[in-house]
This record gives sequence, structure tokens and C-alpha cells, in this order.
Amino acid sequence: MAIKNLHEKPFDEGTITKLEIFENYAREWLPTFIMSNQKELWIFDFFAGVGYDKNGVAGSPIRILQQIKNQIGNIFQKKTKINVCFNEYNKQKYEQLQQSCNKYISDNSELLRLDINLQFRNADVAELFPKTLPLIKKYPSLLYLDQNGMKFLADSYICDLEKTTTTDFLYFLSSSYFFRFGNTKGFQSNMQIDIERAKQNPYKYIHKSILEQLREKLPLNTKLSLYPFTIKKNVNVYGIIFGASHLRAVDKFLKTAWEKNNTNGEANFDIDDDSSKSQLDIFDGKKLTKIESFKQNVREDILIGRIKTNKDVYNFTLKQGHIPSHAADEVMLMKKEKLIHYAEKSPLINYEQIYKNSRIIDYKVL
Repeated sequence: MAIKNLHEKPFDEGTITKLEIFENYAREWLPTFIMSNQKELWIFDFFAGVGYDKNGVAGSPIRILQQIKNQIGNIFQKKTKINVCFNEYNKQKYEQLQQSCNKYISDNSELLRLDINLQFRNADVAELFPKTLPLIKKYPSLLYLDQNGMKFLADSYICDLEKTTTTDFLYFLSSSYFFRFGNTKGFQSNMQIDIERAKQNPYKYIHKSILEQLREKLPLNTKLSLYPFTIKKNVNVYGIIFGASHLRAVDKFLKTAWEKNNTNGEANFDIDDDSSKSQLDIFDGKKLTKIESFKQNVREDILIGRIKTNKDVYNFTLKQGHIPSHAADEVMLMKKEKLIHYAEKSPLINYEQIYKNSRIIDYKVL
């Protein structure tokens, strides 16, 4: 299977969605580590492209530089060294990538005053990735990976990243390729997925099905969390796999995903047909949307004592792929209905209060 040339034509809607999620997460990631007094950070874009599409729409490298520019004040204040590695395998694209980035920096001269180590690589990712692992393990790092054809399929990337502690990654997979070619020798030699098992679910869930099998490859005691975001392009299904070992990183990604789609937070379309669930079904009554079902689970778990504190709720919320406000709304409603009581005015379901300020409160069932 040939590697796609993504820049021979304008970015399509699905690619724009991917780039926006990449950029929006960088927007959350950078200030988090800069303001936590980390002295050195790394960003790796292993499939950087040329910087812009045919119509001048920014690709991931330019979007990364834009987010670094937005943090100039914090970077100066904290004296953080920013390291960025852009890799592009295609020689012609590699040269265009350098030109695009250098021009962006010259047009935004304030970037020249920063302590930025900007590196360009023209390498095969299969060779470059192992060489960068020591840096990834040593420093807080943000990685962008892209399947871009069959050659760069490898569950070994995720297994290697599972061993790191301060690494966040976004891995873009052409999930529909699995559906069509998953049983071929080329696919199975790079990523072993039970494609027949994945096909048991409707086609639109192929990305989630693949992610479930990747989770099973991780050690039982792993701290790495994986989350999907499915992207539909015409009839094909693609998707992002986000991975991180820290709860705060998971919180930031879920915020990014739910901002992109406040119906389900996991796709650029109504993957669970939630829009149809406002209607009563003659036989089953009203079907619950994803958010309604989650809130019901929170309520039931609090009432039976499975969830006892704001920390319990917070951890459960992230594990279920939801944002803290969904849980907070339900907990406040339960207090208003006099089903539970807690001493604070707020249910305190957020990372800062629980893990930074160590404010753990009990939810007493009345």
C-alpha cells in the first residue's frame, strides 16, 4: 500500500478535525508543563508534512509553532527550553517543511528570542523513533504519530510509550484499512489485531474496536490510559488514539475532545445516534444519551456506596471518558434533591482540588 501524499490537494474536513484536535491539545499541554516549572520540554511530529496544504491551511508543524508563540510570556517567565523535532520522510516535502517553518518564524520574529531548539529530520520513523526514545523517557514529551499507509503501523510504538511516565501522544490511524486489509500478511506483521472480532460491531465502531484490542496488549498494572476519537471521512472511518499516564493529561484531552463534539466527546459525528434519543420508543420508552447514561451511573453508584468521595467520582468520570462538569452537574442535582449531603458549596470534582490541593470530601447518602 503506497504512502499517501496528503498535500497534493486541500485538507478535507476529516483532516482538519484531526489537526484541530492536535493543535487544541498542544494548547492545553504547553502551559501545563511550562507553569509546572519543567525546564525542558520536547515535541515530536514524526509525520510533519510540508507545513501547509494547497490552499495555505496550516498543517501540524505551523500549528505547533503558533501554540508556542501563544506561550511566549510563560516561557520567558519560567525560562523553559522548548525542543521541537519535525520529521518528514519525503525529501521534497522535507525541504518545503523547512522553508515553511523558517518563514513562519521570520514572520513572527518574537519566536527568535525564545530558547527554541528546532530540529528537522528526513528519516524513516521506524529508524528515528528508537533513537528518540531516550529523550522521550527523560523529558516531558508530546508526540504526534500518523499511520499514513501500512509501513508505519506498529503496536510496538504504544508498547514502548507505555514504559514512559511523562509522555502524551496522539496516534492517527486509518481504521477503515483494518476493516478491509486487516487479515493480510502486511497488516498482521505490523499490528496483530483480530479483525473478525472487530467486525462483530457495526462498521462505524471499527476505531473503538481496534482501541479495545490495543488496550488488552498493555500490562495489567499499566498506568497508561488510551482514549479514542473517531473521524468519519465520507464512507471511511479513521481515528485518533490518545495516550497518557497522568490523570491531568487525560483530563486535558477529554476537555479537548468534548469541546470538539459536546454530544459524545469521541467522534466528529453522532456515532451513537444520540440525536434520535429525544423521542419516546413505543416499546422501550426513552433511550438514554451517552451523557444521560453516565449521569445515571454516577447517581446509582453514589446511592449504593460504590462512589463515596469527590476523588472517587473524578476518577470514575475520566475512566468513562467524560469531563468533570458532567459528574458535577449530577452531584449538585442530587444534593438539591436531598439525596446526598456534602459540606462544601461545590462538589469539588476537578484535578486541582483533589490532587493539587488534597481536598477530599465525602458524599453522605441521606
